[in-house]
Amino acid sequence: MSSLDPDIAGLLKRDADGLVPAVVQQHDTGEVLMVGWMDDEALHRTLTTGRATYWSRSRSEYWVKGETSGNRQWVRSVRLDCDGDTLLLAVDQEGPACHTGDRTCFDARELPVSQP
Repeated sequence: MSSLDPDIAGLLKRDADGLVPAVVQQHDTGEVLMVGWMDDEALHRTLTTGRATYWSRSRSEYWVKGETSGNRQWVRSVRLDCDGDTLLLAVDQEGPACHTGDRTCFDARELPVSQP
């Protein structure tokens, strides 16, 4: 059972797996770094340690960003969107955020957009 504050837990709208997407951005520039997934326990750990902790859907385990790579995320703030179904983390990112070595997970492919 999670130790997440019941008042916070009551605000969250989770998917069928009990997860909420977490959009992560650099606190001082607003640069979007990555998207991760959190359940109540991952959010609790993030809020109480100041280190971004996620639920790995592929490995079915918790992971603290940077624990093995050294590319840590120090959490400055966590916000919940108006619908309660997405988190926004403002972090101080050490090194690249993406597992590919890119600064962000959104460096690789820009899709073409037709202009009206």
